[in-house]
Amino acid sequence: MSALISQLKDLLGPHGYLEGADAEAKAQSGWSHLGTPPIVLRPASTEEVSKVLTLCHEAGQPIVAWGGLTGLVESANVGHGELALSLERMHAIEEVDEIAGTATVQAGAILQTVQEDIEKHHLILPLDLGARGSATIGGNIATNAGGNRVIRYGMMRDMVLGLEVVLADGTVLSSLGKMIKDNAGYDLKQLFIGSEGTLGVVTRAVLRLRRKPDSQDTAFIAVDEFSKLPKLLDHMDRKLAGTLSAFECLWNDFYRLLTTEPATHTPPLAQDQPYYVLIEAMGAQQEQDTSRFEAALEEAFEKELIVDAVLAKNQSERDKMWAIRDDVGQVAQNWPIFTFDVSLPVKDMEAYVSETKARLTETYPDHTAMIFGHLGDGNLHVIVGVGDDSVQARRGVEACVYEPLRSRGGSVSAEHGVGLEKRPYLLVTRTPEEIATMRAIKKALDPKGILNPGKIFEAQPLKSAAE
Repeated sequence: MSALISQLKDLLGPHGYLEGADAEAKAQSGWSHLGTPPIVLRPASTEEVSKVLTLCHEAGQPIVAWGGLTGLVESANVGHGELALSLERMHAIEEVDEIAGTATVQAGAILQTVQEDIEKHHLILPLDLGARGSATIGGNIATNAGGNRVIRYGMMRDMVLGLEVVLADGTVLSSLGKMIKDNAGYDLKQLFIGSEGTLGVVTRAVLRLRRKPDSQDTAFIAVDEFSKLPKLLDHMDRKLAGTLSAFECLWNDFYRLLTTEPATHTPPLAQDQPYYVLIEAMGAQQEQDTSRFEAALEEAFEKELIVDAVLAKNQSERDKMWAIRDDVGQVAQNWPIFTFDVSLPVKDMEAYVSETKARLTETYPDHTAMIFGHLGDGNLHVIVGVGDDSVQARRGVEACVYEPLRSRGGSVSAEHGVGLEKRPYLLVTRTPEEIATMRAIKKALDPKGILNPGKIFEAQPLKSAAE
């Protein structure tokens, strides 16, 4: 491997790599240690990424692409002898086309930076999530990120018009089309969106933007029965004429955690209801949209769908409401914890949560279970603490959370991906035939298995350059 690393250093120059303590520091993420690679490669262009992968492919050297390192399923972990490829130096926003509503962006650009730059053009990139300040566009694409506005704008997949990807052997696949409609053959970019860096390395993307809304209305709502939540969602969606952009639900335990010391948030509503919902609508005319929003809430009161509500009167109050929802880090109070990201039909959620909690109580009577999520798109986040972070405890908790999904047609991963963490449970969600097809695609695009080996499903035996 030493000869290969020398070649890579010469290729990238003194600013193009990190070693030793610098590589160790880079491997620290907000939630876990990713493992320290022998070197972190930092190419500055697609051409350099291509040359890096060409050399690694020739040597049979496994390599793991890194974005903002905000993932939660061990998809960016490096194992023995694996190199890391960081896209952090490729962060340019190359073009914003106001007329077409597109942006051409390099993969290492930070999501929040892109959002803020695009808003200067009276446009928005609809993707939004709590890790916006660290997550990168390339990582968002590789994981098909979801976030807070999926109910209206869809997943990251729905915002990608074109991609530039470097394949395992260094081939540059550049398809940076800007058209919404393009049915000329296979839509190859779809292979790489959500592939977690196992099929190719995303270097640039053309993103579909939307016009910046001129109005925004936000409310925090208390609901006393789960059965009323889907009815409230349907009611608000119909009454708001297509402007509903967020419907975030917090179970009582989670709401209490976020609005009780040592958390710094003041509860906008009393803490005595089982469910809380953050609702937001984005439209075109503030006065008319606010009137419609308030009328919809009043009607929901009359229908007894909600028991209490508070409306944000300005941007500061809106920011405080969202700050509560985004402060997921408070779950660290229950450390050690296991995090889960599941999806299932909304109609099955109440029974699923009840069964999951019953399973947890039977094995771990003193457990904590923080539940919240993007109810409008069927996504729940479940964060469990049992006072033990051993492998045995993890497997026990995973069985409690994942097995109830099987009979309900749910998914073990709504938006975070599979990585290493959910790999043993892929069969809960995918059939053997589907997994075999995934393997065939992997074999065709990465015949030596050097790209993020072992993620999503077990890697085939591979000899690295270190052996």
